[in-house]
Amino acid sequence: MDVDPRHYNHVAINDNDIHNIVLSYLVHNCYKESVESFVASTGMKQPADCVEDMEKRKRIFHCAVEGNALKAIELTEQLAPDLLEKNKELHFDLLSLHFVELVCSKKCTEALEFAQNQLTPFGKVEKYVSKLEDFMALLAYEEPEKSPMFHLLSLDYRQQVADSLNRAVLEHSNLPNYTAMERLIQQTTVVRQCISEENAKKLMDETLGVSLAVLISCSLAISSSLGQLVLILASNRSQVNPRDAILSQLMKIILKLEDPTLVTLRRITFIERA
Repeated sequence: MDVDPRHYNHVAINDNDIHNIVLSYLVHNCYKESVESFVASTGMKQPADCVEDMEKRKRIFHCAVEGNALKAIELTEQLAPDLLEKNKELHFDLLSLHFVELVCSKKCTEALEFAQNQLTPFGKVEKYVSKLEDFMALLAYEEPEKSPMFHLLSLDYRQQVADSLNRAVLEHSNLPNYTAMERLIQQTTVVRQCISEENAKKLMDETLGVSLAVLISCSLAISSSLGQLVLILASNRSQVNPRDAILSQLMKIILKLEDPTLVTLRRITFIERA
């Protein structure tokens, strides 16, 4: 649910906060030229070693995106020597990128040898088994890009691995692995979801309250009719045919089921199901 902007137009915003949010996004994504222009235009102080760090991460990122995974691994080990040793999943993803490049280059024998030497050891861990099966299945297709595992060859997959690598390098350097802008969007999304759930719960409670009241009303009406039926049968044993009395009273009950109260209940029930 969107909030009326008039409710927060009066909230003061510090320009420095906005500048820091934008700068963190540019630095995180290694937009070196944009960082320099932004710092110059706003008069902000550029973080120490910012440019050098961005250049190194940018090279690693581009190597991963372009499919040169072995070079990305080499540069990562230079910048963060123990990172891939500790982060086995990321190491596997980078090695798998190289395997995919070999498959796409029709170097199937080389790809198989690489998989046996570099990827097979990961098969001892359960969570890598299904991934290994998907990658190895690529060898069975003359046109891997048309296989069910085609997404493993996509730019999106390489981008995903490169993003994970970039975040890991930042975290290894004790820097935020998410930008302030991303965190703000995440927090805003969670708040909106909580508000929506709270409003939905409140509406459901109100609806259930009305439904309960209607059910009680209907139950009382039917109980009253049944009570009248018992009295009729008890007081007119000889004068009224029990069968006729029962049919007559049942007809009254049926008519009560068309009472507006029950119609309301039906409408509420329909709304809840919808």
